[in-house]
Amino acid sequence: MEEWENTLKEIFNEIDDYLEDMYGGLYPLHPSRSSRGATANKSYDGLFDVGASFSAGYGSQYGRGWIFDIHIATLTQVSSDIRDKIYDDAVRILQALLSEHYPDRNIRVEKDGSVFKIFGDLKILYKKPD
Repeated sequence: MEEWENTLKEIFNEIDDYLEDMYGGLYPLHPSRSSRGATANKSYDGLFDVGASFSAGYGSQYGRGWIFDIHIATLTQVSSDIRDKIYDDAVRILQALLSEHYPDRNIRVEKDGSVFKIFGDLKILYKKPD
């Protein structure tokens, strides 16, 4: 489980860097948010906070998995067109990096209702220690 979470964090950091490079200058930061690179954790600075939280999958067509989320730290209204573009880019990168890190697994990212979900062959979490 720890290995999976560390890998996700690395992937999210890569996505965060991409989003900051592409979209970071479009909106002013929330007044309480540090500028990009000002903290030791990308989740606490810059315009984006990329992450996921586990979902048991009740009511989901895909079952259990991780809900992928991007928080945009600004007080400015972000249009749905820009938000969709940001998510499209992020999901494309997320799927590519998951496939790269876990080529022997069928781990996918799909729209699940109003959210994006990471799901599939998650046996990596239940691997018994050697």
